[in-house]
Amino acid sequence: MDLYVRPIAPYACDPARSRGRLHPEPESRHRSPFQRDRDRIIHASAFRRLKHKTQVFIEHEGDYFRTRLTHSIEVGQVARTIAKHLGLNVELAEAVALAHDLGHPPFGHTGEEALQRLMAPYGGFDHNAQAIRIVTSLERHYAEFDGLNLTWETLEGIAKHNGPVLPPVPAALALYDARHDLELSTHASAEAQIAALSDDIAYNNHDLHDGLRAELFSTAELAELPILGACFAEVDAAYPDLDLYRRRHEALRRFFGRLVVDVIDQAETALAEIAPGSPEAVRRAGRPVARFSPAMWSDLKVIRRFLFHRMYRAPSVVAMRERVTRVVDELFPAYMADPSELPKQWRKDVAGVQSETELARIVCDYIAGMTDRFAIQSHARLLGEIEGLPEIGATNGMP
Repeated sequence: MDLYVRPIAPYACDPARSRGRLHPEPESRHRSPFQRDRDRIIHASAFRRLKHKTQVFIEHEGDYFRTRLTHSIEVGQVARTIAKHLGLNVELAEAVALAHDLGHPPFGHTGEEALQRLMAPYGGFDHNAQAIRIVTSLERHYAEFDGLNLTWETLEGIAKHNGPVLPPVPAALALYDARHDLELSTHASAEAQIAALSDDIAYNNHDLHDGLRAELFSTAELAELPILGACFAEVDAAYPDLDLYRRRHEALRRFFGRLVVDVIDQAETALAEIAPGSPEAVRRAGRPVARFSPAMWSDLKVIRRFLFHRMYRAPSVVAMRERVTRVVDELFPAYMADPSELPKQWRKDVAGVQSETELARIVCDYIAGMTDRFAIQSHARLLGEIEGLPEIGATNGMP
């Protein structure tokens, strides 16, 4: 059986020509290198913990809202669709898409902002860099190496799917890059670029859906926004008597589809102009091959401003952000002052530290790996409950 099914496009990453892994391993008889990467990501502890990490709404606020896990699955679906159409390596695009949020701490961007501030004296915090730290060091299940020992192409995609990483490079990423050069100053592969745009497509769509479910804005308000107005008009013309819930779902389906088609059309145009003959030519093209069209991007900026003011900064969301910020703000100094409160396996790492910066990185790794519920529970146990947050019994959300 030929595991190395060749992608159609010459600029696609070929698993048979992978730059390999930091720690050499025998090849699988049944799976290509990028398949193994995807599967290792899915089976990682950090991937499972995304189930209880915030996308927009804190995990306990509702069973139907997206979490980081469901978001990542949706991103993977979009990436597969676009990559297949463009003749790219679907497994690599999916691996990067599924791993892109592994480094997010509890409480989503709110937790990230808190850790960025707390870690500023110690090299900073960046969720993409933290994802690299997770897949190269913090997942400790294999006998022969720390991390997942992913291929160079998948690591590159996780590190720079949003574009070249320019100085100052986050400390966690710089540490690994010194061992295994990911060529941070270039663009990533076309597969990784598609994963990044798939992230934008997924959250622009599902945040509108979740905001409606949370009743932060109305269907009528959505119908006044760019792109969405035309989508609602199409639905009304085809199904004039459709009930409210089906009507808005059909409109959001069309919105979702338009974003996907726009990225495919723009990528086809860019690839035709650049005419890259290899993945390396994509990396060194000096411009991304995946982006929204100027018209689509202009309309999306209007929608994103709407979401920012009506959802991300809605009074109820802001109030919850303030509470969970306290959780991270108070847990960090508590563990710094008394590392004996860390679990046994983490205290082993603390025993070898030689500076406050090294201790801070361990504390940061521990907190960043927590689920929402475990962070709340840990704060209640060490420092007391915070009014407005749920009482949570024992959980298994420990990293």
